[in-house]
Order: sequence, then structure tokens, then C-alpha cells
Amino acid sequence: MTDTQVPPPAITEAIHRGGDDLPFVDIGDGNKLKVIQVDTDQGLWVVENIFQAGYTVPKHRHTGPVYAFTTSGAWHYKEYDYVNRAGSFLYEPAGSVHTLECLEADTHVWFVMYGSNLNLDDDGNIESVFDGPGTLEAYLMLAEAEGLGRPDVVMT
Repeated sequence: MTDTQVPPPAITEAIHRGGDDLPFVDIGDGNKLKVIQVDTDQGLWVVENIFQAGYTVPKHRHTGPVYAFTTSGAWHYKEYDYVNRAGSFLYEPAGSVHTLECLEADTHVWFVMYGSNLNLDDDGNIESVFDGPGTLEAYLMLAEAEGLGRPDVVMT
């Protein structure tokens, strides 16, 4: 194999998960999380959230790009004028800083993220770090604690 050839992937068949194959877990106050895929080699994590009105994710910065698709409800970033509603797509470049706030109950959002989520204090200092492996670990522990077993998250 030459330096310009890419080795074949270890997985060569499609992997399917139906909408009900992976459970949502409660992350507090009726807000929910489903981890769908984690690829540690790529730093990729794919999650689906259900947010309730008033739910806020602290101001944060991502180390890689993020792609968000909203399927119901409404949310926005406090730093911007637009609102994400059903059918909205949002691209966040690495390094952008924002504070997520949910505006309507039962807001469903899919996030495809690369890298880490750096939660920031008011002075811009890093308070905590979330990434795919850590989120997966929390998801699995919450699922087991809720009696949902160990979800078969796509691991690539």
C-alpha cells in the first residue's frame, strides 16, 4: 500500500438502528439524551436530545465542527438572533462560542459533533469538558440505572 492509499475500513456493511432501538435517558427536569454513535478515532459523537422550555446548556465552545438538525420545537443561542425550529439545520464551526436555550417544550434536536464541548465560565475559562466517550459512559450508566439495560450504541 502506498502513502496515498487509504486502508479499507474495518466495517464494510451498513449499521442500522431504528427509532426505538436506543432509549432516551433522563438528564434532569424532563430533558432527555440518546447517544446514537461514538467513533473515538474520529472524535465523532452523534446524539439526539429532547429539551424542555427553559433548559439551558452553559456557554460553551466546541473544538470541532457541529451539525444540528431540529425536528420539533424551538431553541436558540442567546448570542444570535435566529431561532432553530422544525426543519432547521445549523452548522457550528470549531471555536464558535454560544449558550443554548430551549424555547419550547419537547424540542427534538440531533447533533453530530466532532471533538469536545468546552463549558466556559463568565470569564471564558474552561469549567468542564464533554466529549463522545464521556457522554457515552454517562448515557450507559443512566440507562442501566433506569432499568433500560445497556443500549447497543453504534461504535465505529
